[in-house]
Amino acid sequence: MNKSYVFYNGEIVEEEKVSISIRSKVVNYGLGVFEGIRAYWNEEEEQLYAFKLVEHYERFLQSAKVANLEVGYTAEELADYTIELLRKNGFRETTYIRPIAYKDGKTVGISLHGHEDDCVVIYLQPMGKYIDKEAFKVKVSSWVRIADNMLPPRTKATAGYLNSALASFEATKNGYDEAVLLNRNGFVCEGPGENIFLYKKGKLMTPPASDDILEGITRDLVMKLAENPMCGKIHCKDRTL
Repeated sequence: MNKSYVFYNGEIVEEEKVSISIRSKVVNYGLGVFEGIRAYWNEEEEQLYAFKLVEHYERFLQSAKVANLEVGYTAEELADYTIELLRKNGFRETTYIRPIAYKDGKTVGISLHGHEDDCVVIYLQPMGKYIDKEAFKVKVSSWVRIADNMLPPRTKATAGYLNSALASFEATKNGYDEAVLLNRNGFVCEGPGENIFLYKKGKLMTPPASDDILEGITRDLVMKLAENPMCGKIHCKDRTL
């Protein structure tokens, strides 16, 4: 089995050399933030194309700021480390990129103060489609989407994804592929792991940021493409590895 490499606090190291204590605040309280990024494999060109790395890392840094986590790197630096990490692992298939910033303190108690225990890690996982179907069955979840003044969905906090997990579990347990979450006002919000669009009468519609959604990077691109299809030539091939 080939060795797996990760980025950990400024270095690219073997994954087996990194561990998180059972006492860590991220384990006990979910005090962390993360991103979900894709690098798509192009079989014809035998090349990975990482999708909007800098934009994802800019959102990552904003999430960290909300949670009082000190990352210590710019979005551009994190993007460069990610490309180095992808090359080091040598994947020749579509790959998921997961950066996490978290509180690694070992004392009992919920606190976001201080930065002495802040950590940053990036790991990779080969992964195809999120749901491997062209069309799938969904149900409106009985779970309500967390509100922006409770645990802001626009901040990708590890703790907030219990809400998504509960909705997704309820849907699959009842024979559906995915859930649709409503906000506290009863309006369609988003899915557990995706933004929602509706095409009707020649118009493309999506819930606004004020409706407790994650402001998706892909969502932003879809809206730009809807306004000007030519912009796809600018955005489709982002970071070449």
